[in-house]
Amino acid sequence: MGGKKKLTLKQMERTQVKKDEQKGRKSSGGSAAEKKPGIVLPDPKSEKVVGELKKIKALTPYAVASRFDLRLSVARDLLEELERRGVIEYVSGSRSIKIYKVAD
Repeated sequence: MGGKKKLTLKQMERTQVKKDEQKGRKSSGGSAAEKKPGIVLPDPKSEKVVGELKKIKALTPYAVASRFDLRLSVARDLLEELERRGVIEYVSGSRSIKIYKVAD
């Protein structure tokens, strides 16, 4: 009638340790080699990047992040760098979001 009982924390910990040992890993923390590398900013000088940005009507950090598969913070940095270079220009926005357009 009822489902399987929930494991206690100690039991869950034991099963996790067993799985880790079977995979050949240490049970405590991972090494630096296992961590993913940081997300790299696309080259703002690239014509490919500028061409992709021209296809987007309103350049927002979210739109750029989803197009280039980036984090929002990285997309904001990319947009600020492109604005400094004069590739795009600031249109409107608030403290939390900024909207840009491709410069003519």
